[in-house]
Amino acid sequence: MDEVDRAILAVLEQNGRISNNELAARVGLSPSPCLRRVRQLEDAGVIRGYRALIDPAAVGRSLRVFAGVRLMRHTRADVVAFERGITQLPEVVACHHITGNFDYLLQVEVADLPAYEDFHANQLAALPGVATVTSYVTMKTLSPDRP
Repeated sequence: MDEVDRAILAVLEQNGRISNNELAARVGLSPSPCLRRVRQLEDAGVIRGYRALIDPAAVGRSLRVFAGVRLMRHTRADVVAFERGITQLPEVVACHHITGNFDYLLQVEVADLPAYEDFHANQLAALPGVATVTSYVTMKTLSPDRP
């Protein structure tokens, strides 16, 4: 991967729907070599896909909560059971296995605080192996400026 590939990735991170002609102009290539590089990045798995960024509030998920989850035990069977269960919950938009005070850090999006309370009590805490859940309610999200 060279500087041109990195430039292509930087542009695509900001606008995955940019036309190949515009992308080529932005990174200083002609369209054909630019498209070839994009395809190579896709084939190599560097570009894993393209997606739309959805406004959570517009689809009834205006409350974002980060939840630190600690498991009772760390046997392979317990970890597999928890991970299988957590991936089935549509409210969980991201699940990270982490080090530190928690075993997992979840990003949860729901309509409001009563919806999170219901999710926490009836789905999250009911998953196999969950010992504790510590919730952090997001008040505001800041996005870094990107060139």
